[in-house]
Amino acid sequence: MQRESLGVRIKEVRKQRKLTQQELAEKVNISDVYIGEIERGIKMPSIPVFIDIIKALDISADYLLRDTVPSGMPYINNEITQKLDKLNPKQRKTVVDIIDAYIKNI
Repeated sequence: MQRESLGVRIKEVRKQRKLTQQELAEKVNISDVYIGEIERGIKMPSIPVFIDIIKALDISADYLLRDTVPSGMPYINNEITQKLDKLNPKQRKTVVDIIDAYIKNI
């Protein structure tokens, strides 16, 4: 698991929940400096702190670990679907064409 990607996801969810680092830190009973280090990928939370973070953010561990654990795949698919739903049909077709071209070249 990449510390940076985990930190970015924690930050994204924290902002979606309209929480400051200080507010999240208070809910988790750690310092806001430590939350900042986690979000920047400098530190990896311990398992108990990670559990407290997902409880405080009301999110599943799978969502935060979706690139690391196989059970995270539905979250990736859902995220893609949500982004596609915001596009018009022509834009969706363009995205599909881009994905097809990318897959052919990897």
